[in-house]
Amino acid sequence: MSELAFLPQPGLIFTLASFIAMIAVLVVVHEGGHYLAGRLFGAKIEAFGVGFGRELLGWTDRRGVRWKINAIPLGGYVKFVGDMNEASQVDPAILSLPEKDRRGLFAFLPLWQRAVIVAAGPAINFLFAILILAGFNLALGHQASPPVVERVMPGSAAERAGVAVGDRILSVDGKAVERFEDITAEIVTGTGNRVELLVQRGTAQRRIVVTPNMVETKDRFGNVSRHPRLGILRPAEVVQQVGVPDALRLAVIDTWSITQTIGRTLRQVVVGERAITEMGGPVKTAQIAGQQASLGLLSAVAFMAFFSINLGFINLLPIPMLDGGHLLLYGIEAVRRQPMAEKVQQWAFMSGFAALMSLMAVLTWHDMISVGLLNRLANLLG
Repeated sequence: MSELAFLPQPGLIFTLASFIAMIAVLVVVHEGGHYLAGRLFGAKIEAFGVGFGRELLGWTDRRGVRWKINAIPLGGYVKFVGDMNEASQVDPAILSLPEKDRRGLFAFLPLWQRAVIVAAGPAINFLFAILILAGFNLALGHQASPPVVERVMPGSAAERAGVAVGDRILSVDGKAVERFEDITAEIVTGTGNRVELLVQRGTAQRRIVVTPNMVETKDRFGNVSRHPRLGILRPAEVVQQVGVPDALRLAVIDTWSITQTIGRTLRQVVVGERAITEMGGPVKTAQIAGQQASLGLLSAVAFMAFFSINLGFINLLPIPMLDGGHLLLYGIEAVRRQPMAEKVQQWAFMSGFAALMSLMAVLTWHDMISVGLLNRLANLLG
């Protein structure tokens, strides 16, 4: 076979524009969840911001909500009346307000309503992805390959372990699979440790233990990744035409599968099975967003669905500053039947902010190395 011809990398302006457009859409979706839930419970809202920093463009609606587009297009917020800042820390001054002035202030809503408002952001990220995937299922059909071995590559880990053409793989390490894509997800997101396959061969079932080979592959843009490989090829995809109920059901299944993969990868980083630098930061995300957008609208929207799931999952982590951190504090408040001391909450938010900024700094630095940005800057300065 001739050497692969890689697609050209999209230009910097196109990449930035694609990334900013995707982030803007997802910020509106995520913060829209907080906003709509707040409106549902009668919470007074001061501002809805897309981006951070200095306001570039804004207007105030008839309810007194300031809608703002800000200078730094990385995130957004809904600021409720009585919040001290965009992270929804409560302004201590409102705690002394008389009862008659507390109506509609987020801090004085029932605990369960505050929890729903906070959880609505990540929840709508998952719902947004489900609707996108369901739309693909309706328009293009649901595409999947049966979990049957079409071919075993010579010299592969699968050949050494005794996997044969025609084997139907029923489970990987005890996790049932329904399609070939489930096998790929389990193996590729693993760390190269041996796995046990339950296969159906003829009328008999057998267990095969196989240690995947670690390989380096390049995608169509020449990006290099290192991951485990069994060395088996899938059969042709089967396109299943579905109606609305099945389109939604399959989209929920796919969203849950992606969420599990994200959680599994994060667990591997936490326990040291993967390097933290394998996580992509904002620079890498921008690069991928630009690459997918250059392939066409469908690819860009599909990546946006994946990133929306990622955003929803990350925001549910129990880290102060994130929605999951707020929910953790609300859980503690429910158990104690009173909120945490104000100083404790401030310390939690500051430590969460420091942890997130440190992580972003590490990931951004590694991203700049991996995409060659540091070399380009060095050449410009040299």
